[in-house]
Amino acid sequence: MKKLSYLLAISLFVLSVFTNVNAQTKGKFAHIDSQALITSMPEKEAAQKKLQEEASTLETELVAMQDEMQKKYKDYLAKKETLTDLVKQSKETELQDLQTRIQTFQSTAQEQLEKKEAELLQPIIDKAKKAIEEIAKEKGYIYVLDVSLGVILYFSSESEDLLPLVKKKLGIV
Repeated sequence: MKKLSYLLAISLFVLSVFTNVNAQTKGKFAHIDSQALITSMPEKEAAQKKLQEEASTLETELVAMQDEMQKKYKDYLAKKETLTDLVKQSKETELQDLQTRIQTFQSTAQEQLEKKEAELLQPIIDKAKKAIEEIAKEKGYIYVLDVSLGVILYFSSESEDLLPLVKKKLGIV
């Protein structure tokens, strides 16, 4: 009987500790869809436009290189039968070199666009993060979960969505 009383006392103590912790943290969790926030920011549209301009410039250059390749290849095919072996080999080497330059340009352009995108988005991400942190501090939240990452398996409707508050703070309608 003494053991049962002791077990009951410990159980009640543990239960009261968890209840107390739960009561203290209630309302201290919030969530936000950071992708929706960033997408709604006017700076994102401007960054996207700059990135599109950069991509368009690079694509124009790539098309010019591909046109040059096509022209030289057609010229080679038209004259192939009349060329000497040495000239034929020289033209084939030239075409292979041009193909290599095109492939190098494509991969370099892709890397350049990715770097430019990161460069343009970082200030926007920083601004969004700062606004989220300010709202979380003002409201007394200890955690803000980002639901856009797809890692959160469940969140209750009692968890406050900070998206409207952060949008308001950033002046986004």
